[in-house]
Amino acid sequence: MTDLRITQLESGLTVATEHVPGALSVATGVWVGVGSRDEPAELSGVSHFLEHLLFKGTATRSSQEISRSVDRVGGDFNAFTAKEYTAYYCRLPARHALFGVELLGDVLIRPALRESDVDSERLVILEELAMDDDSPDDVAHRMFASQLFAEHPLGRETAGDRDTVQAINADDVRKFFESHYHAGSMVVTLAGPIGHDEALELISAAFVDVRSTGVVPVRTAPDSVGGDDSIDDDTEQVHIVMGCRALPRGDEDREALDVVNHVFGGGLSSRLFEEIRERRGLAYSVYSGVSAYADTGAFQMYAGTQPEHGDEVIGLLRAELDKLVDNGISDEELDVAVGYLTGAFELGLEDTGARMARNGGQLITTGSVRPIDEQVARWAAVDQVAVKRTIDRVLTSEPITVTVGPR
Repeated sequence: MTDLRITQLESGLTVATEHVPGALSVATGVWVGVGSRDEPAELSGVSHFLEHLLFKGTATRSSQEISRSVDRVGGDFNAFTAKEYTAYYCRLPARHALFGVELLGDVLIRPALRESDVDSERLVILEELAMDDDSPDDVAHRMFASQLFAEHPLGRETAGDRDTVQAINADDVRKFFESHYHAGSMVVTLAGPIGHDEALELISAAFVDVRSTGVVPVRTAPDSVGGDDSIDDDTEQVHIVMGCRALPRGDEDREALDVVNHVFGGGLSSRLFEEIRERRGLAYSVYSGVSAYADTGAFQMYAGTQPEHGDEVIGLLRAELDKLVDNGISDEELDVAVGYLTGAFELGLEDTGARMARNGGQLITTGSVRPIDEQVARWAAVDQVAVKRTIDRVLTSEPITVTVGPR
């Protein structure tokens, strides 16, 4: 049994704690409501750049002191940048909870953001971009997003591109930090064997100097959709991504789309896995997935296959999609998908890090946390009527296809 409590401090900072009795760890996170879609085009990648720089030290801690102090207690301290938020988190043995909260407060409120660190971390990010370019499946997914959300920030690579990363300077990063990292844009979450009042006291002290006001991103929904694209590359496989626009995060048919996706390509019993890998042996990796944002979403299929099978696999992806649109799913498939989604969801909440991340992610994107029982019930309530409606809403449009590999 857990106890989730949410409090807003006088500064405007939102704090969510979940008491998990018997847990041996405490997970603390800070979720900031700004991501790559909120950047001006000339500063594409600045959110990710800033995320890297917050690990380079504060006014009182060097980067080495930060990493050594976390290693000393066997903890995990990391971060990631997404399209609509940036997250920082620390998971430690429960007896070191105070250290984790203090560390996040120091890093998020008082980063050094030195010019020398900007110059050195720029090289690291350029290497990260180069590493991604060496992964043709990543390139294919990136191409797909750029076509699906053409001429819109959602279509850009989260880490930016070489030109923008080269151009971003220390002053750009500092201004972005000062504008977007403030109490109203932050959620601090903690999960572990600590009561709300004690956790609130720790967080209030660590974040006492948080900036009270700042910019709230203004977002516009994507309009244009691009078309098919391909890159001729000397790879062992051709990497295929096919898909279309889908549902925004708050849509009432989101759970029905989860069910449809699982049946189609979301698991080991899915249609794509059974037809393309198990029956025909044409791919090792083949799947489908959904992404959701504030005002839109994406549905995509992926397969990697040897070049001589590329056209056949593209044809099979389209054929399976057409079959889904024409005939829907069976009652047994619906039952299996609901069982998987509810069971995997519950199993995924077995550790404090997962609970902290769920609470922070939902609060920063929707302003509330859906109770676990309610989420399970929403999947369980999906019926054939909802499935048919969702298929008609999402999957009847002409899909975009992108490929990376030998032509």
